[in-house]
Amino acid sequence: MSYDYLIVGAGLFGSTFAFEAAKRGKTVKVIDKRNHVAGNIYTEKIEGINVHKYGAHIFHTNDKEIWDYVNQFVEFNRYTNSPIANYNGEIYNMPFNMNTFNKLWGVVKPDEAKEKINDQKAAFGIDKPKNLEEQAISLVGTDIYQKLVKGYTEKQWGRKATELPAFIIKRLPVRFTYDNNYFNDRYQGIPIGGYTQIVEKMLNSDLIDVELEKDFFENKDEYLKDAKKIVYTGMIDQFFDYQYGALEYRSLQFENSVLDLDNYQGNAVVNYTDAETPYTRIIEHKHFEFGNQSKTIITKEYPRTWEIGNEPYYPMNDKQNNEVFNKYHELAKRTPNVIFGGRLGMYKYYDMHQVIGAAISVVNQEFKSN
Repeated sequence: MSYDYLIVGAGLFGSTFAFEAAKRGKTVKVIDKRNHVAGNIYTEKIEGINVHKYGAHIFHTNDKEIWDYVNQFVEFNRYTNSPIANYNGEIYNMPFNMNTFNKLWGVVKPDEAKEKINDQKAAFGIDKPKNLEEQAISLVGTDIYQKLVKGYTEKQWGRKATELPAFIIKRLPVRFTYDNNYFNDRYQGIPIGGYTQIVEKMLNSDLIDVELEKDFFENKDEYLKDAKKIVYTGMIDQFFDYQYGALEYRSLQFENSVLDLDNYQGNAVVNYTDAETPYTRIIEHKHFEFGNQSKTIITKEYPRTWEIGNEPYYPMNDKQNNEVFNKYHELAKRTPNVIFGGRLGMYKYYDMHQVIGAAISVVNQEFKSN
């Protein structure tokens, strides 16, 4: 065996583990099927602009230890996530707050907005929300649901809102203040110079070898012999040859355009919440770093049905899929010398700070006797 650890996937989870293992004197090999490191947080410089190649990523956390940890690799700017919603040309602030309510209903005070929402909730007759539609209406009323939630959500997930679990919408902030900051977290920002450098610095060690454009499954048996332990961050169902069936995901397609303009939409992220627009949002990357370049780059983000062979982005954590995952998770616990982690390995939606936290937790468990 050539290495102490073989890490499958050079994303944030695998790279954090590699960094910590090398700090402890362990030899590590990292492979990734893509032609670059950093997984979905990869940023590529085009026309002097750091382009988020796999969708918008805004780092945010309330955990000072995680914030200090990531700041050892890069300096962050003061970017605050304040997306806006475009519904057939009408512009609304997100998260839903007093600016949103004032634009929609003309209300000025929080009590007026709450009364409006409560009236609409009562008219709909919701007691205990059973699906996403009912949960959304219980949070923000029917007007906001119809204009700013329903179309976007059904495009994103490819299902009717009445067929989606209620928990999905619980992540959505609702505020009765005039505050357009999407996150409540104490720490927030974008790495100055892009995200890729974080992972590059994590993997910059004489004890870490990195091999790109290497598909673990093309030589799985050989890779399993190449190290004492495997850290696997790919799809858990694929690792076990889909023996309980394939888990469901949502995929994405990105359409990039370089425009001979200095400012296309005036904001980094604009969500398109009507059902007719085929994409869910447009990202204008220069605004993440307050760029003043003469050109701009935009990305239209299209949700796609996932099939085996496509890139998986969002796990479909409904009851049926979670039951299948639990079977794979039991298999994983009985698989010696393989550690499963990350969004795909644990079939769980993670933000970046949660990925780092989960990786550090695994590291602490793995090296607790050291």
